[in-house]
Amino acid sequence: MKFNSKIDHYFHLFKNPDLCHGILNKINKINPLKKPIRIMEVCGTHTRAIFRHGIRSILPENISLLSGPGCPICVTDQHDIDLFIQAARLPKTIVTTFGDMMRVPGCQSSLMIEKANGHAVQVVQSAMDAIHIAKNHPDQEVIFLGVGFETTAPTIAATIHDAHNIGIRNFSIISSHKCIVPGLMHLLSLESLHIDGLLLPGHVSSIVGVNVYYPIVNQFKIPSVIAGFEPVDILYAIEKLVDMIIHKKPDLENAYSRVVTSEGNTKAMDIIREYFIANDVMWRGLGMIPNSGLELRPNYYKFDAIHKFNLSLAQQDLKPSLNCSCGDILIGAKQPPECLLFLKQCTPEHPIGPCMVSSEGSCGLYARFSITS
Repeated sequence: MKFNSKIDHYFHLFKNPDLCHGILNKINKINPLKKPIRIMEVCGTHTRAIFRHGIRSILPENISLLSGPGCPICVTDQHDIDLFIQAARLPKTIVTTFGDMMRVPGCQSSLMIEKANGHAVQVVQSAMDAIHIAKNHPDQEVIFLGVGFETTAPTIAATIHDAHNIGIRNFSIISSHKCIVPGLMHLLSLESLHIDGLLLPGHVSSIVGVNVYYPIVNQFKIPSVIAGFEPVDILYAIEKLVDMIIHKKPDLENAYSRVVTSEGNTKAMDIIREYFIANDVMWRGLGMIPNSGLELRPNYYKFDAIHKFNLSLAQQDLKPSLNCSCGDILIGAKQPPECLLFLKQCTPEHPIGPCMVSSEGSCGLYARFSITS
């Protein structure tokens, strides 16, 4: 096979079928007695890559892969979804959002329905796009819906930095950011949870670094490996996890060292700390987790839409969809086909829960790749 560049050749190595088969053989040799092993991939991009590359289908049957709370759309609490919808109904307001959020159902509506009803809701590729919209519409308020983990938070902090310096007054955000480590600590403390190893996220880890995970490994004695997103990356990480699990030697390994460092991206973390402060937030499936979210610091409240427009919801307005198992799926308690609504009332065309909506949601991926058992 000819390659256009050394980079093409380099990335081809991480898709090499011979390397994949070699790793699979090692996995089988490590675990000859076929001990059942449950591994949770935390990152939504890992979930998508696992389906796209057919990794579940080639692994030994005794190894189960569970999708964890790593899809940012999926873990966004129902309260936040309904706040977004309330923001879209404000007069002279343009709500800007990433595309996946459009179809996530609230209790009574969705951003797509609000757009169809005449409210101004626009899909953007970045928070900086929202700044341009604010510049071009000075007579309207522009609200950006900030959803994600530490990966997206620095870009939104940089956008607020620019808006502050330029003097843009008609721009604000609703921060629904989550922090990965407190979420994992809470997840692993659940008594009903049975996970043998963690496949840790690549993108988030490139920001937060390796060292932040040591308290998790030390406290819960759980094997953990940071991995990339190509087939060789994922299979190699699974091999390392199986080895640690079988030999009962829990540790933390960085198998994505070409991107992730011990300290992470210190500049990105610095700008997060400059503009955001940790707060207690609700996660779908996990409930309230202390210091697991990011809200704007008080000196930047002029860019906080919740404070700026006094957004709030009465508790009785929050009525989550009955029988939707998205919360249980996010903590590994269920697989999507175990949900009573899966591919019945809840389909990719008519989703009931966010796990069916998001491009990284395990329900939508199960449905797309026709895995029903």
